Amino acid sequence: MSRITVPTVTLAHGGGGKAMKDLIDDVFVAAFDNALLAPLDDQARIALSALASHGDRLAFATDAFVVDPVFFPGGDIGTLAVCGTVNDLAVGGAVPLHLACAVIIEEGVAIETLRRVADSMAASARAAGVTIIAGDTKVVPKGACDKLFVTTTGIGVIRSGLELGAQLARPGDVVLVNGMLGDHGAAVLMARGDLALDAPIASDCAPLHGLIAGLLAAAPGTRFMRDATRGGVATVLNEIALAARVGVEIDEARTPLRETVRSMCEILGLDPLYLANEGKLVAVVPAPQADGALAALRGHALGADAAIIGRITDGPPGRVTMRTIVGGRRVVDMLVGEQLPRIC
Repeated sequence: MSRITVPTVTLAHGGGGKAMKDLIDDVFVAAFDNALLAPLDDQARIALSALASHGDRLAFATDAFVVDPVFFPGGDIGTLAVCGTVNDLAVGGAVPLHLACAVIIEEGVAIETLRRVADSMAASARAAGVTIIAGDTKVVPKGACDKLFVTTTGIGVIRSGLELGAQLARPGDVVLVNGMLGDHGAAVLMARGDLALDAPIASDCAPLHGLIAGLLAAAPGTRFMRDATRGGVATVLNEIALAARVGVEIDEARTPLRETVRSMCEILGLDPLYLANEGKLVAVVPAPQADGALAALRGHALGADAAIIGRITDGPPGRVTMRTIVGGRRVVDMLVGEQLPRIC
């Protein structure tokens, strides 16, 4: 395998010739090496019997990542790209299996930056038990994109008999989260360095498939799960209320937040319920299974701070409200626009 000797990416690395082959082999194939990727054909080939052994329905998800900055406390764009797609599959009840990735690189990006991102993707894939089996690389002129954009597509298999959906929520159900909210949004905002604030906040970026498996085992009647990424927990709760034509009521005192995140939001006038998360989910479970679900979440490393934050009510349909610490109630509406752009 040829090893790249130039320090930065050039347009030749996207031209389809030897320079491009050297970049792919030296950076991406070296990091992602596995049997399904090894042929380096235009597609990866997977035995249907291998998929069917996990369940009876295929799950398919894709996501693009444009986070700024590329590296931040607790992760980077590569970690996000793997964990984000793994979690999109897992919250639908799928066992994540394989990923494909497409990378758009700005001319002039350091080769070492690509190596770091590829290594992060490989490490995150190993942690999630998935393999990166196909991909594509494009290089664009300087200024045509900002450093590095990554798109990941994932496939998984949904275990037999499992049905999940926001429309399945029923009055009396309980709403849970698996820990502190808003860490990712706060970490990325701090990493941008635009503010004269210094707070020790790291992104919560993590693959949730193991935590979810435990939750489903303890609460087999789980109605719905969603990872609370852009738009935060508030957006997920509104999606539930609208899809099921129910009300959702949460309790501010039970909503887990780090004091550093709470303080940052107060200073900047942000609402932490709308901050992005990359390792947090919202789950709706029947009330009789809520205690078991909470115990299962807290029994996992990624759910130590799990909490029951509210419940599904019989109305008004489509409305989310919060009982505030001071004893009042406020409407938690769907986010309009983007509180923090390029957060994932």
